[in-house]
Amino acid sequence: MKSLQLEGPRQLVLRDVPEPVPQEYEVLIQVGAVGVCGTDFHIYSGEANYNSDAQGRAIPLSIQPQILGHEFCGTVQEVGRRVAGLEPGDRVAVDQGLNCYSQRILPVCAYCRSGDSHQCQNYQERGITGLAGAMQELVTMPAVNCILVAEGLSFGETALSEPLGCIIHSVDRAIRMPARYMFPGEPGGSEAIENILILGAGPAGLLFLQYLRKAQKFQGQILVADRVEEKLKLVEQFGGTPVNPSQVDLAEAVGELTGGRKIHFLIEATGSGVVFQTIPEVLRKQATVVLYGHGHEGTDLSVLNRVLFLEPTLVVSVGASGRIDAHTGRPETTQRAVKLIQSGRIEVRPLISHQYGVLEDIRHAFERDSRNQDYIKGVLSLE
Repeated sequence: MKSLQLEGPRQLVLRDVPEPVPQEYEVLIQVGAVGVCGTDFHIYSGEANYNSDAQGRAIPLSIQPQILGHEFCGTVQEVGRRVAGLEPGDRVAVDQGLNCYSQRILPVCAYCRSGDSHQCQNYQERGITGLAGAMQELVTMPAVNCILVAEGLSFGETALSEPLGCIIHSVDRAIRMPARYMFPGEPGGSEAIENILILGAGPAGLLFLQYLRKAQKFQGQILVADRVEEKLKLVEQFGGTPVNPSQVDLAEAVGELTGGRKIHFLIEATGSGVVFQTIPEVLRKQATVVLYGHGHEGTDLSVLNRVLFLEPTLVVSVGASGRIDAHTGRPETTQRAVKLIQSGRIEVRPLISHQYGVLEDIRHAFERDSRNQDYIKGVLSLE
């Protein structure tokens, strides 16, 4: 079968590899769609490498190439002899992370017991930690990592259940953290969050906006800053207030829009280190800052000094960690994401700006398309 392998920074090569064979608790999935994530771009460029040896040292791509693709879904082709609840022909969304439950490791580790399965002591992740991702024709997964999806939902939309799961996990973590400002209706805190600023109107920023509005039901002001007008049009469509820092001074705009109160809750969703120079100018003292973006290549971390001086609550989130549903035995966060997309409460189709029909073409997202102003999200869709 065909497989697109990253054999070095910016070196994507099409290879023929043997078809994987499902083990007794696994299913074989024909890939239906796979999204290109910001994490993929960081691995592709050489800025990040999450494949480590036993000592925690990064394994170079030249020694162990990485098949990218952790946002994916598809059709079950074959089931292992001990698989229950799934049959060939089923359409499934996938949680790509292998934790104690999906690897059938007993006793389960403390992270899995607490509902933080993405930090599992035995964690492995397809497309990120060395395991082959879905930028190939077939992939195997534990059956418990697969969530049935309705026939009417396209594969392209289904693949975005993974990034939506990451947003759900981020907000869940923020709510669990003790902080001065809390969402209305949530316990703790001394004041209610009145406003939110999202830095970046890429896929993550737009999903945060929708989730806060439609699932968290936050009625306050949500400002979203980005320099691309096409993205800011979607901000308006999804109920946010767009701010273009290339046209106005962000700190001045925030001051005017919040009546001088500044920001209670800030989400950094750009992965750009430059934004840390602006954060202290817009942030209210003891506000909450969600550090969602990754990368920040070449940034002098001294830019954090002025942020830390404001004594914020810092929330860091990675992936779509969540509890295992006691009724289904499957990842709760992924199930929540699929339901939100299937119900239409969260719109993901407008985020897909570039769609590719064959495996070889997904390289265009990395090599060309992501540099264009109209690029939001690239998805390989094989329907």
